[in-house]
Amino acid sequence: MGRTTKTNSITSPELLARVNPENMRLLNDFLDYLRSVQRSETTIHGYDNDIQIAFVWCLEHNNNAYFVHWTKRNIVAYQNWLLNNNENSPARIRRLKAALSSLSNYICNVLDDEYPNFRNIVNKVENPVNRPVREKTVWEDEELENLLDVLVKKKKYEQACYLALGMYSGRRKAELCIFKVSDFDDDKLVCDGALYKSAPLKTKGRGLGKYINCYTLAKKFKPYLDMWMEERKRLGIESEWLFPNKTKPNEPMQISTANSFSNTYSRLSGKEAYLHSLRHYFTTSLSKAGIPDGVIQSIVNWESGDMVRLYKDIDADEEIGMYFKNGDISAPDKKSLTDL
Repeated sequence: MGRTTKTNSITSPELLARVNPENMRLLNDFLDYLRSVQRSETTIHGYDNDIQIAFVWCLEHNNNAYFVHWTKRNIVAYQNWLLNNNENSPARIRRLKAALSSLSNYICNVLDDEYPNFRNIVNKVENPVNRPVREKTVWEDEELENLLDVLVKKKKYEQACYLALGMYSGRRKAELCIFKVSDFDDDKLVCDGALYKSAPLKTKGRGLGKYINCYTLAKKFKPYLDMWMEERKRLGIESEWLFPNKTKPNEPMQISTANSFSNTYSRLSGKEAYLHSLRHYFTTSLSKAGIPDGVIQSIVNWESGDMVRLYKDIDADEEIGMYFKNGDISAPDKKSLTDL
């Protein structure tokens, strides 16, 4: 069984309207500070959401106290509520506490003239043990190929193209949304036609993020690209974005649409098809084909080789077994990128 995601609906406009005005002012000032130091809007939205949860908890369980006056006992109570009442995973709790810790650092470093005695106490409270609470989805080639076939039979060409791009580029959900049609022109083919190399795309990173060239396995991806481009022509879609916004074609597809695609993949495949699993699939596929970790690192554009090991869904016996055959040492058959 693939992983399942628990979705909590904790905040609401009605509850937020009752939150201590000093807390809401503090939150808004903190978000403005993040913008002033060029954090991405995605990062800022995450902080906003996570801190709102804490302040709504405070409204309902902590007398709506101003955050500056919270004690370690309050942090313990909030953590206990997250774990045992709201059933959040230890990893999720760590993130929620990290948002409060960042807010505390802002108070210490920027508002120290107003609150000279304030200290960051969030990390003084030990986190819950960070154990896995959900099984990650690991894809076999046949499962994803069957899913692509079903999407094509149902004439869901855009969804098939989006899925194939995730499978054969390993890019994140948000990055898949911002590829352009021109990223797959013939002049973008490199490595003897094995890979498309995009124009620099904005990716996740500190500050305004970073821009990198993204690679896609051309032979595997092109059939689904061609079907979607033919469907675009039939529908009269002329947007520069490969996956345009339905109501604003001059803008790229929204994350919410990508999430709806993911729900469709889950329903049709019978597995939890969260899109980040395709990043694991791509990395694993390259490794099983005999591509060295260093080359995989360059293809996905990771700064550290540790990321390759993190995303490879190959157990130790299978990886070791690639180098032994018939009771002896045997170098694995290596494939070139054009074979993939």
